[in-house]
Amino acid sequence: MLESRVAELERNICAREGIAVERTPDAVDEVQRASERALAISQIDRQSKQLQDARAALRRIDDGTFGICEDCEEEIPPKRLCAVPWASLCVVCQEARDRQSLVAFGSIELLQVA
Repeated sequence: MLESRVAELERNICAREGIAVERTPDAVDEVQRASERALAISQIDRQSKQLQDARAALRRIDDGTFGICEDCEEEIPPKRLCAVPWASLCVVCQEARDRQSLVAFGSIELLQVA
């Protein structure tokens, strides 16, 4: 399953026609295309991260650490691995990391406002 996901993501990331810059004489079309380009770039970025995670999961299978949380070293529940086969963290550790990211992002955002 991971190998097929890697192949799918590689195909999708290589298809970059959505980010080409095309000039049009109509300002409304220009704004629409810029919005579509931003969405395509965001999607490629998300897929690139998922591709890295899937490749890392394949490496963990090879080295025998697949299914073990990288933070607490406890077993990742099979239900989580079925839902997110590239998961490297158990739910508790993932939630903790997400909270840390939100706090860090909030701090950066506050610094930019000041």
